Amino acid sequence: MKRTVSLGSALCSALAITAALGLAPAVAADNTWSTFNGDLKAQKYSPADQITPENIGKLKKAWEVHTGDVSDGSGDIPMSVWSATPLFVNDTVYVGTPFYNIVAIEPDTGKVKWTYKSNAVLKALTQPDMKNRGVAYWEAENPVEGQLCQKRIYIGTMDAKLHAVDADTGKPCADFGNNGVLDINSWNTENAKWPLSILQPPTVYKDKLYIGWAGKDWVESMAPPGTVFAVDARTGKLEWTFESIPAEMRPKSGTANVWGSMSIDPDRNILYLPVSSPSPNFYGGNRLGDPMPLTTSVTAVDTDTGNVIWSRQLVHHDIWDYDTNSPPTLVDIEKDGQVIPGLVQTSKQGFLYVLNRYTGEPIYPIEERSVPASDVEGEVASKTQPFVDRPEPTVRAKWPGVFWLADALSFGYCSRKLKELRYDGQFTPPSLKGTLAYPALIGGVEWGGGAVDPESQTFVVNSSHVVQINQLIPRKEYNVDTDDGAHQNGGFAPMKDSPYGFRMTTFLNPLGMPCWNPPYGEISAYNLKTGDLLWRKPMGAVQQWGFYMPDAWGSVTIGAPAITKGGLVFIGASMDSKVRAFDQKTGDLLWKAQVDAPAVAMPAIYTYKGKQYVVFVAGGNSILTPRVSDQVVAFTLPDAN
Repeated sequence: MKRTVSLGSALCSALAITAALGLAPAVAADNTWSTFNGDLKAQKYSPADQITPENIGKLKKAWEVHTGDVSDGSGDIPMSVWSATPLFVNDTVYVGTPFYNIVAIEPDTGKVKWTYKSNAVLKALTQPDMKNRGVAYWEAENPVEGQLCQKRIYIGTMDAKLHAVDADTGKPCADFGNNGVLDINSWNTENAKWPLSILQPPTVYKDKLYIGWAGKDWVESMAPPGTVFAVDARTGKLEWTFESIPAEMRPKSGTANVWGSMSIDPDRNILYLPVSSPSPNFYGGNRLGDPMPLTTSVTAVDTDTGNVIWSRQLVHHDIWDYDTNSPPTLVDIEKDGQVIPGLVQTSKQGFLYVLNRYTGEPIYPIEERSVPASDVEGEVASKTQPFVDRPEPTVRAKWPGVFWLADALSFGYCSRKLKELRYDGQFTPPSLKGTLAYPALIGGVEWGGGAVDPESQTFVVNSSHVVQINQLIPRKEYNVDTDDGAHQNGGFAPMKDSPYGFRMTTFLNPLGMPCWNPPYGEISAYNLKTGDLLWRKPMGAVQQWGFYMPDAWGSVTIGAPAITKGGLVFIGASMDSKVRAFDQKTGDLLWKAQVDAPAVAMPAIYTYKGKQYVVFVAGGNSILTPRVSDQVVAFTLPDAN
């Protein structure tokens, strides 16, 4: 079979020959970190190779910045949840804060260049906390000398405003929207129950911004439909929209929005959308027969028109809120003598869907298998769901079983509770008596997704192992007075205008210990050429009663890894407020450092003035711990003597 050689492979070969001849390469490696995921392909990969497994033990703190934008929730401002990946572009580190301000920082000293104050509304309009995942960057292909805003930074707010400022000065770009502010909510015209919160920075490609939004989960049956907006990067003018829900279904349902980040194939001008689940999230009697094929999917659309190129639904008739929550990672995969344009879509189910990114067809098999039926009046669960065996799922097929220590210390509570619950394996539907849900809402893999080394085609991803209880409550028995409003972190949720309310709880004993066997979180590496699992290790540490539990137990994680050409995997994500580096080949833990709060965002990795830096935002997330901070911290190697 004739081997297909990609442009990227040819370029690598050319660079290798050039290096062998001692000549300067024609193309320099890109040492920026220009998007939330590092690059448009969401690879979270840096070609920086100064920091290696051999010298990482010398890594030290280079600088830190405290933005001042932090809240523990005890005052008028809700608790801050800061998941912002820093950007390194324009010789500057840019971060967006959970108060929706922008800070520009010198990349080698940590000196603040400028700060932009958005004066945003600091209220929990759609989320229980103040939440931000950072900023986006655009620059003109042909900049006009002496004009402001030829380079721009964008930040969104919970009240659906998108701000554009000059990347050099922090001054508003007056030609964008209304004096630098675009009101996304002006397009919120159907079932407008809440503002279309712009918590994830837009995806920037050429002269367009692609904007998804976040809402208030679990509250409404009829909610705003999941529109993605494509707007002009200079003016904010709306150019096209993508609609995930057919017009005839919008009076019955909603959401199926894109609240996570997106990825782009610049060779084919394809935008990849991780589409979430429809409302109400845990009851689907209003949408029987799966009339919304784009929901809980990965969908490829044309960047110029928004027209669907292909779509693959990952959960049929989703009644678990298993929304597709992370961008697919795009990478060319060498398999069976061919180079295949691939993507890897992670999931809460723990499956890694490896697809041809131009056709949506599986590179490794996806099999439809029978799953349990619903026993709830008015509900008809899908008879089958897609399963993936290779690559091996990040989450085991069966729940981990009762943890003897938690059971013993609670005098058999865990065992007794288990007998009350329904559990018939994966995709057991929510029930009136309560269903043991595994994988749980938190995954599997959360919104960060994975990272890939495009040279070795090694894919690295962290995952959580959490067991929750999903219980439907008949409407006549659902007492709104018991609704604690904690719908996204567990608790009661009304699912208005449906026959049922809902309650989710984590399967803990009365002492707060997990009733299921550890580990509670792991990090894994896969060879995408073969689908083989290369290694899997517990990651992080769980804290209870003021003590850290054994390393072998691992931690629930939120965030994602980043990979370097130097052979390292950098990650925060864990409950214990540590940042770590693993050996990419072996999974061995090589380095860790304490930061002020869980670093629930990807790090940014870049080289500036000949030195490699790794920058983390340590802001915290209330799902993990109540510990929060406003810390931006950079690490580097010491100067050579």
